[in-house]
Amino acid sequence: MLLARPAEAEVERYAILAGNSQGARDEANLRFAEDDATKLGRTLIEVSSFPPENVLVLAGRDATSFRRALIALNDRIRAKTAEGGAEPVLLVYYSGHADARALHLGGTLFELAELEQLVRGSAASFRVLMVDACRSGSLTQVKGGTVGPPFAIEEGERLDGQGVVFLASSAANEDAQESEEIAGSFFTHYVVSGLLGAADLNNDGKVGLREVYAHAYEQTLRASSRTLAGMQHPTFRYEIKGRGDLVLSEPYQGEARAIVEFPEARGYLILGGSAEGPVIAEIGPQDRVRRLGLRPGRYFLRSRGRDHLLEGVVKVEAGPRQITDDGLDRIAYARLVRKGGAELSAVHGPEAGYRVRGPLFAEESACQGGYGAYAVDLAELSLSAEVGACSASFQNSHLTAHTTELNLTLAARRGFDWAPFTLELGAALGAAWFVQRFDTRGLAPARLSFAPLLRLEASLKVDVGGGFYVAAQLGGVGFVLSTGSAFNAVLALEGGGGFGKRW
Repeated sequence: MLLARPAEAEVERYAILAGNSQGARDEANLRFAEDDATKLGRTLIEVSSFPPENVLVLAGRDATSFRRALIALNDRIRAKTAEGGAEPVLLVYYSGHADARALHLGGTLFELAELEQLVRGSAASFRVLMVDACRSGSLTQVKGGTVGPPFAIEEGERLDGQGVVFLASSAANEDAQESEEIAGSFFTHYVVSGLLGAADLNNDGKVGLREVYAHAYEQTLRASSRTLAGMQHPTFRYEIKGRGDLVLSEPYQGEARAIVEFPEARGYLILGGSAEGPVIAEIGPQDRVRRLGLRPGRYFLRSRGRDHLLEGVVKVEAGPRQITDDGLDRIAYARLVRKGGAELSAVHGPEAGYRVRGPLFAEESACQGGYGAYAVDLAELSLSAEVGACSASFQNSHLTAHTTELNLTLAARRGFDWAPFTLELGAALGAAWFVQRFDTRGLAPARLSFAPLLRLEASLKVDVGGGFYVAAQLGGVGFVLSTGSAFNAVLALEGGGGFGKRW
């Protein structure tokens, strides 16, 4: 890692990064441990001045391979140190299964005590050990070691060389976690985002060790607080002799870097190339730092609002670039659910409006009234419960009748999206109650009747912003009415309009 250089000493950086998604036989496979190691290795080369020939990524390798590679790298550093010149810095990283005693790499064990000894014993003047230990879970995988004691770094202990830093993704009695949406571990994801510029709290163009830790801690805590596994607290212990803060990266340096600025008060997930591309970094809605240093190229951006999502592809070139909402597609969450995007499985909200039904009998007027509904939009169907009421009248030479209808229905609809329009086709089953009151010269008491109903309907919805929409409906409704000793099916046209809201 790049660091502050006392006495203008040259620095040579070395890194070994191991990721293994397989653990012991009784541990389920992880999804992203190997990707985390690869992603961090690529970031070190891009913005932390690690020469590619000094970065070794071990994906899916066993404990023996990891041990031998670390010993060989230590031998190489020792030989370089004996020659004099550049001051060596070593970063060792692991993502995978573990318990309090050892790392679990594909059924093999690497004792933590041995790993710590190999890191401490390196001839590098500064050494960093970063462990993102994990075990699997469900949608947000539980990722962490069995509860046990933390690494033994005693207060006041003096270390050989210039110093050693230990970073762990969680506290000693917690699980660490990984996420489908960011396609990786929370902790490593926010370390990478921090190195790319999100952790540059003092805006000096350099990202220090304390800045990266503060960013990873805060964002990991915030993200994990929304998961079933609960909050995750990264831990950080260091011993440094004769140094200030370490500079880990300079994300905006170099003519070939794009300096991308993001709007305030909104989070952005940055993916490479397209919506199916790898996750590159993230800017959180509460982040004070709103810029990243990226390679020129095409990126897919996704930003969540309260009731909509913005997404789209942007092309950035070397130099400054301001991101705006222009050019990003605005997608209501109901449509996003039908697309299967961003881990949303459902949205919900109310709808209300006006409805008119054609007459059921000759000489009867149309039945006019209103309705209210509450709907849940799923990936395949929208389900809703609805209550409606309307009134109609009937008149001939003998009497005048007033009919009040109350109906309750359950509906299922399938939506088809052409932003900002949505066409929904569906059916509703329910029941209606009719109260008829008569004005006549004779005696005609009020009458209450019941009828099952079936409604077939097409609805056109138009998004108007803020999660709100307006809708127009057209369809047909059928009742099964009792006429004394028989039952008759009566059909009528129905239409209306309304407005609704989705969260």
